[in-house]
Amino acid sequence: MSVHFEIDAHQGLVRPARIALSPNCDGRPEGVGLDLVVIHGISLPPGEFGSEAIVALFQNTLDCGAHPYYQHLEGLRVSAHVLIRRDGTLIQFVPFHDRAWHAGVSQHNGRERCNDFSVGIELEGTDEIAYTNAQYDSLNALIAALKVAYPSLTHAPIVGHSDIAPGRKTDPGPSFDWARLY
Repeated sequence: MSVHFEIDAHQGLVRPARIALSPNCDGRPEGVGLDLVVIHGISLPPGEFGSEAIVALFQNTLDCGAHPYYQHLEGLRVSAHVLIRRDGTLIQFVPFHDRAWHAGVSQHNGRERCNDFSVGIELEGTDEIAYTNAQYDSLNALIAALKVAYPSLTHAPIVGHSDIAPGRKTDPGPSFDWARLY
């Protein structure tokens, strides 16, 4: 199946995607460009797919009393640039030129604060459950579109959240097949 995305670099938005803007973002530091892509994995509640809970979390509207797991998420302010659902569809939360709050305390090649210079892509999934063919197709198409819109990403590393926050994060986990990128 051929998947194609286009990114309007001026607006920082990808098409086609559902837009569900998150307040959990801000401007990138002056003079800092994009030169890292970070892959994440998320499901809410863990191991369950297809709900609107991730969208609610990223928009600060999650009812933390709706599930016991959500209680520890109370007050958490996080986001990502894009979520890729199990069926390959995209939801965009933050324009790519803005800083999404996806990496937390992080460092890559001696540079701290990876949110400053990275794009955060969430895959709906877990460390233990294989990601879908549709997700890999969409992820590869999205990365290709990002490289066209933002030439600074042409040779940028693509890493997991676990690579920039070792010991603190494990995603996208052993279920992510790195060989499926391109």
